[in-house]
Amino acid sequence: MQPSKDISRLIEIMAALRHPETGCPWDIVQSFETIKPYTIEEAYEVSDAIERGDMDDLRDELGDLLLQVVFHARMAEEAGEFSFGDVVNAITAKMIRRHPHVFARSAADTPDAVKIQWDEIKQAEKRERAERRSRRGITEDFNSGFLGSVQRSFPALTEALKLQERAAKVGFDWSAPEPILDKIEEEIGELRAALREGDQAKVSDELGDLIFAVVNIGRHVKADPEQAVRGTNTKFRRRFSHIEQVLEAEGETLEDATLERMEEIWQAAKAIERAVTSGAE
Repeated sequence: MQPSKDISRLIEIMAALRHPETGCPWDIVQSFETIKPYTIEEAYEVSDAIERGDMDDLRDELGDLLLQVVFHARMAEEAGEFSFGDVVNAITAKMIRRHPHVFARSAADTPDAVKIQWDEIKQAEKRERAERRSRRGITEDFNSGFLGSVQRSFPALTEALKLQERAAKVGFDWSAPEPILDKIEEEIGELRAALREGDQAKVSDELGDLIFAVVNIGRHVKADPEQAVRGTNTKFRRRFSHIEQVLEAEGETLEDATLERMEEIWQAAKAIERAVTSGAE
């Protein structure tokens, strides 16, 4: 099988990978749930390539993201739900429906008129979606209610922040940062108890509560939690890289070094950062 610019070749490749007898053992056993993390990861990698302005990487990462769409569509087709063609038909129909001022006769000839028209069309789509979900017996709908405007597709920290911001609009909020710190200590205690019990599901639940409370303190002190964690991630990368470089210079490896030695170098990296920061000031 040869590469091609035709989307049908990618669809054929995925079908071959999923073939129950001659396909790839790894691809065959995947499901929507197991592939979901990769889909999210690929979307982030597209974003990263854009932020870096790397068009070569962007081309490749968009391909990886497209593969995820084809993968999910193939599994849906095997389940008798829909095919890749149905996915394409759904999005093209939506774009045509939402842009009657471009693809049909419409009086919407100003940005404000287009926005009003867009909102009306989206409301109609929501009603249609609700009817489809009802026919399938799906009753829970996170897109409805006061919090419905907060998308579940956001990264978890961002979703938590926006849920809290939304609830705060009607007064469901802490009055100051200090009580939230007390709540964090309470959640830490509950996490400790769950760890002692050894109940993994409860540990995960309590950990989520703790992180949610930490997001709340970030909101109150005007520190975006997503950006705060990104900063910490960068700091961790820098310090760990310092450990690696020092060990390499000493003829050691990460695998052979003791935790005590790595912690010693880590603290040295922190001291260097503090010195650099003080010097800059």
